[in-house]
Amino acid sequence: MKRRQFVQTLGAGSAVAGLGLLGGCASMGGSGAKVVVVGGGYGGATAAKYVRMFSDYGIQVTLIEPNEAFISCPISNLVIQGSKTIAEVTTPYDNLTKRHGVKVVRDMVASIDPEKRMVKLASGGELPYDRLILSPGIDFMWDTLPGMASQAAKDNVLHAWKAGAQTVALRKQLEALPDGGVYALSIPLAPYRCPPGPYERACMVANYFKKAKPKSKVVIFDANDDIQSKKGLFMKAWKDHYDGMIEYRPKHKVVDVDAATNTLKFEFNDDFKAGVANVVPNMRAGAIAVSTGLATANNRWCEVDFLTFESKARKNIHVLGDSIQIAPGMPKSGHMANQHGKTCAAAVVALLAGKEPLALPIYANTCYSFVTDEDVVHVASVHRYDAEKKTMLTVPGSGGVSTAASELEGRYAHAWARNIWADTLA
Repeated sequence: MKRRQFVQTLGAGSAVAGLGLLGGCASMGGSGAKVVVVGGGYGGATAAKYVRMFSDYGIQVTLIEPNEAFISCPISNLVIQGSKTIAEVTTPYDNLTKRHGVKVVRDMVASIDPEKRMVKLASGGELPYDRLILSPGIDFMWDTLPGMASQAAKDNVLHAWKAGAQTVALRKQLEALPDGGVYALSIPLAPYRCPPGPYERACMVANYFKKAKPKSKVVIFDANDDIQSKKGLFMKAWKDHYDGMIEYRPKHKVVDVDAATNTLKFEFNDDFKAGVANVVPNMRAGAIAVSTGLATANNRWCEVDFLTFESKARKNIHVLGDSIQIAPGMPKSGHMANQHGKTCAAAVVALLAGKEPLALPIYANTCYSFVTDEDVVHVASVHRYDAEKKTMLTVPGSGGVSTAASELEGRYAHAWARNIWADTLA
């Protein structure tokens, strides 16, 4: 298969070695079985939809999600750059109900009782389940940044790492920055959501500056020793398109922030005051996963059985997406969460029917990164279950990275986004 065809296949949202491996699942799942899904991101919304589909619409599915619509983190850096609006990366949950019969409850989860198999809602209601699927995404470890404790600090120094209001707010901060001002982006120690995302963001801010504020500058403070993804491609883009505008400083771990003055404080380096400070904090699994006792890896990430995504800490609870302790080479990405959702959905339908889950799940992943408003690079991979090691391993020779940034890759990226949004929510 040619590289272009391979990437297009991954971009179309293929999962679990293609849907062909899921043949026969439509007849599984007992009538009246109840599945509750918490979190309507790439993992949760996909799981909710596919549990219904794979069970031939025999399993009752309730999705608990506080937001009225899905907002995609992938592509959202173009909102910060200015070539997209937040509406263009937003999709309502309507089709999950209209086309697939998923009951969507706009609420937060207050607590989970694994023994009684009961979810308590913040509004006071309760939902029983036979199987619970948690896809709560990431939360931030604010305790590692004492100066960010107040809401006022969080409103001034933004992370914009959960697409939505902060994405729009960061764009407004950049628009208000005088020409000649400095935008500082801090990157936490890995693992974090979307490894190439910060470097793409730096490109998008620089792209905006190049057009509107040519005297301004981007400074990247990376807590890691080096660029975490697509290093050569990003460095080439910075040289070719933003020479002298982007400065990269590795081994700069932010330990506090003076939000009133946009000043970053580092473990070993001098303080730095910026015009716009964009601080991405350390991350962990979503709060409900932690409070339920599922974050068994350093009290940050949830360990799961990769055949079913069932928690290793609690029976009948499955965890997806960015909250899990990832396998070797597996990124915390939207595409990967979508793959988790399908694999988990197939396993849940099988388990509720008293059958064995698929023995050889295969996940595909593609991450596109914009380096200008049109030129894009990508990294792709395929991951296969290893029964002996009981984890997912990257298939040798699968995927790879772009040879160079191109406008053609940009068209693929937009097509990938349309396809995966439809696969998740349509």
